[in-house]
Amino acid sequence: MSIHAAEAAKDDASYAAQEEAHGIEPRRVGDVVMEMKNITLRFGGVTAIKDISFDVREHEIRAIIGPNGAGKSSMLNVINGFYHPQEGEIWFRGEKRGPMRPHEIAHQGIARTFQNIALFKGMSTLDNIMTGRMTLMKSNFWQHTFWKGGAEREEVEHRRRVEEIIDFLEIQAIRKTPVGRLPYGLQKRVELGRALAAEPKLLLLDEPMAGMNVEEKEDMCRFILDVNDEFGTTICLIEHDMGVVMDIADRVVVLDYGRKIGDGTPDEVRSNQDVIDAYLGVSHD
Repeated sequence: MSIHAAEAAKDDASYAAQEEAHGIEPRRVGDVVMEMKNITLRFGGVTAIKDISFDVREHEIRAIIGPNGAGKSSMLNVINGFYHPQEGEIWFRGEKRGPMRPHEIAHQGIARTFQNIALFKGMSTLDNIMTGRMTLMKSNFWQHTFWKGGAEREEVEHRRRVEEIIDFLEIQAIRKTPVGRLPYGLQKRVELGRALAAEPKLLLLDEPMAGMNVEEKEDMCRFILDVNDEFGTTICLIEHDMGVVMDIADRVVVLDYGRKIGDGTPDEVRSNQDVIDAYLGVSHD
């Protein structure tokens, strides 16, 4: 057995043991779907990410945590293709990925939400979620101009899928409401719906609980777990609420000042002294 296979088997046993201890059915965690190898990202003379490596496995919930300014959003932007690292390699589904633009990444099956909500405030909930289907639309401009035929059938199918997402997220009552009139927690749910509409293989969530009250966080946690379980979607998320991270994540990678200081299961990360020091605000030499 190779070293990589042995490590994967060890991780599988760790996941199963933890979930069995909590009385829940083990999650279907598969092989590595994305691998970040020695990623370094600089902005002029500032190094935002320095020599960071970690992987994301199929069907898992992978959390990225760290203090403000640790490089978490920068790493998510590297995965999303918005930033291009000066050093390192990105592998997705067994293939090395060259520099790509965000829309090309979206066509690969990677979707994301944003730390600051990025919705079309004057459009309805349904229409906002419909925009998430853009990468899946096959009809061209002329077919939509004449409408009948393939374009009509395609739109009917896309709208059917959007209605399923609306039902899944329990937002039927606001389907025709302009999102600018919705409370913050519901806007975050609509943004999740738009990302799900793209049917992603890998879903990136940038602080999905930020600004929410306890009840809204509980709802969002439930939806994230359901997306992972029912759709089998691999999820990589940034989150500051450590209670949420420890409850829903399979593995956690910890960043601090652009460096990786911890990586493992929630229990392993929780007992890592470097992680404890970073979160307790211990001074750095």
